[in-house]
Formats: sequence, structure tokens, C-alpha cells
Amino acid sequence: MEATNVTEDRNPATEADEQPIKARKNGLYDDVSEELAASMKTGWADTELRDLRPVAQAPYAAARRAALSAAFPGERLVVPAGNLRTRSNDTEYAFRAASEYVHLTGDQTQDAVLVLNPAAEGHDAVLYLLPRSNRENGEFWLDGQGELWVGRRHSLTESELLLGLPARDVREAVAELTAGTAVPTRLVRGYDAGLDEALDTDEERDDELKVFLSGLRLVKDEWEVGQLRAACEATVRGFTDVVRELGQAVATSERWIEGTFWRRARVEGNDVGYGTIAAAGPHATTLHWVRNDGDVRPGELLLLDAGVETSTLYTADVTRTLPINGTFNPLQRKIYDAVLAAQEAGIAAVRPGAQYRDYHDAAQRVLAEHLLAWGLLDASVYDVEKVIELGLQRRWTLHGTGHMLGLDVHDCAHARREEYVDAELVPGMCLTVEPGLYFQADDLTVPEEYRGIGVRIEDDILVTADGNENLSAGLPRTADEVEGWMAALNG
Repeated sequence: MEATNVTEDRNPATEADEQPIKARKNGLYDDVSEELAASMKTGWADTELRDLRPVAQAPYAAARRAALSAAFPGERLVVPAGNLRTRSNDTEYAFRAASEYVHLTGDQTQDAVLVLNPAAEGHDAVLYLLPRSNRENGEFWLDGQGELWVGRRHSLTESELLLGLPARDVREAVAELTAGTAVPTRLVRGYDAGLDEALDTDEERDDELKVFLSGLRLVKDEWEVGQLRAACEATVRGFTDVVRELGQAVATSERWIEGTFWRRARVEGNDVGYGTIAAAGPHATTLHWVRNDGDVRPGELLLLDAGVETSTLYTADVTRTLPINGTFNPLQRKIYDAVLAAQEAGIAAVRPGAQYRDYHDAAQRVLAEHLLAWGLLDASVYDVEKVIELGLQRRWTLHGTGHMLGLDVHDCAHARREEYVDAELVPGMCLTVEPGLYFQADDLTVPEEYRGIGVRIEDDILVTADGNENLSAGLPRTADEVEGWMAALNG
């Protein structure tokens, strides 16, 4: 990594534009001559972009803001994008804007803030953004976040054209939000420490805002469905890449699989939507195995749980369990077929008017039936109803059968219970169906040959007017299809 020119600590939300930038002694420049400073102020071409059109999601974001406005009349609403987080010393994690902010603006700018101010009719929305770097005071080239170091950003005028919102300098935000007559204000907390400290808001009321914004994402509009469809299509290509490179993974480790999928995510989108689970052999029984440092051995199974996040930050979430050598052995196939039957029952239960819990119940019932049939649960003592009532199948099924999907891999997580887990499904909802069976390597309650086998199958399901659509159907699901697909790719 190139050395950066570190400046004095600064708060972009409050620093005056005229304040001079001073290089630290440990920066790239120990001192700055007047001649160099003068040179850096001049000789730059005009790069303003003047023929910009609104981004595709702008009208949809406007509709979401209107719904938000209707829910909180007469109140100021503050939704920050968030700030950079330190990874180590003077390096930061890659920035990913808060989902609430992205959903309402279509923007992904760090340090930005959306404010909805109460007006005579509804609200007036304004975006506070960091403008182009100032070349008069040296910010452009002396500040570690100046455009010479991190790249060009849009001017406020350009942002207005792209997003369809008036834009102001974010360094004025705190002063404007705390000046004058007090206005009832709600803030989405936890993303911007400066705003959290500056704004004296009620925690309970702030939580109500966060809950509402989470629920606002439950039903996807047509543009969002298109993004999820694109995420799934790219994810299918990522899984295909992995199968083609399984030979290299066998020669190295699970890290090869992780890196192969990540390459596809970066080429076609922003990143992976969550930490890739590339779990080979017994690691497949660990639900969130993200160390990905184990061996990849022919004869065992690979559980790959991965999703491409689009450039607009919508993510897929797909799992396939693959025989590393291309062929299931009889026991692996038996367990795989049971999980597939459970998934098919779950997907069949996804339809308008059904309860959200129905698909989980349907999948769990099928898995319980198989566990009884295999003798892992005593059929002389328990029937399916009793197993479900006592939850005995959960020793091996472990988790719920799915979750909402969208800007977050576990989307709408803060929505009200009655709107989510206790609600009816409606067209436009998108969720995962992902049953699994996991037999731990040290589980003495199952025959030895079961131990260390983990199987999960996961697809992204859109609720439609007449049923559902599997957005990730481009990947094979049956054991025969998986084997044929792998053979064709590696033939």
C-alpha cells in the first residue's frame, strides 16, 4: 500500500472549509514550502460533470421517503450513512453505507446524512455530503481523505442531479441541526458517533424510527427485485467458478474457494454480501464456518454458502453442498435427498396469504420424518408431532429455515414481530429457504458413518402474486443434477 499523507485529526462534519491543513511530521511531507503550496492550487482542469441523469433508484427512493414522511409528521428525521472504521493504526475497513441510508437515497457516500425536515406538507429532504476537496487550503492533497489520495467524489451539484435531492456541505450539518428553535428529532443511532453525541434525542423514539425503516424494506419494489435477481445470477456464476477450480482447492485449502468466489463478487458487484462459508468435510457442521483454512479432500462434501452483493448493495444468499470428487456416496446422497425434500416442502409453502412460519414448519416436519425413519429418533417413543412439539430434531437441524433478504443478508431484522415472523407473506417479499442436517464429528448419538457430515441447500425465493419464484434456480439442486453439472464443468 502506498504511504499516505496523514493530517491532524479532523471532524468532517464540523471543520470549517477555510481551516488550513497541516501535515504531520510523520506524513509524506515533513514540511510544505510556499512555492509547492502555491503550485498545488493552480493548473487543474474543470472536471465538473454537467450532463448527469438521475440514478435508476432515485424515484423509488423518493417513494420510500414519502412513506417515511407520512409515518412521522411534524418531526425531523436524521439518517446517517456512517463513517470509516479503523482497521489498524492508520488504515480503515472498506466503507459500506448504512442500509437505511442507502434505501432512502440510492447514495453510498461516507460521512453523509439524510435529513427530513418537517414542512407545511410532509417533509423537505436534504442530503448533507462532503463536497469536492478544497484546493485553496490544501485539503485536496494534504488530507489523507483528500481526492488526490482516495479519488474524485461528486460535487454537491452533481449529487443533486444524480439523487434528485438538494445537497449541502456535511460540515455544516451539526450546526444547522442544533441551531434555532428545537424541533422534535429522531436519529438512526449507531452509525455516526459525532451525530450521536451532538443530537439530544430520545432513545425509545429513535428505536421506533429504526424499527419502521427496517419494516419499510419488507416488500421489495420492482427495481429492488431486479437487483436481487442480478445478485443471484452473479452468484450462480461464482459457484460455477468454484466448481471449475476445485482441483486447485484440493491442492491448497478452503481459502482457494473463498478467494475464487470473492473474485466474481468484486468483478460483478461491490463485494460478497457476508463472509463466505467454504466448509469442507466436518467443517460443514459448523454453521458459520468462516475461517476457511481447512483441507479440501476428495470423498468429502463441500458446503458453500456465499452471495454476491451488487454495486447497489443488494445481496444474494445461496448454499449448495457439493461432493468434492463430483459424486455423492450412498450415505451422503441419502442425507442430501432428505434435505432437498425438506427444502422442496418449504418452498411449496411460500405463497401469498401463507404465514411466514409455514415454510419453516413444513421443512422441519420433513426432516423429523427422516430422522425417525433412520432410527436416529426412537419411533417407538415419538411420532412426528411429538418430535416437533419437543423440538428434538433441532439437535441436527440447528437453525431456522430462512430469513428475509435484501440490502442486508438478514434483511429487516429490526422490523416489528407482527410485520415479520408473525405476518402473512405478500407479493414482493424475498426470503431464503435453507434447511440443513448437521451431524457433529463428536456426536455419539448417531452412527459413526454419519459423524462429520453437514448438508444445507439454500435458495432465494420471491413471493409472487400466484406463488413464488426461485431467483437462484440457475444452480442445480437434485443430487443427479449436481453430479451432472460438476462433471460437465470438469470434463
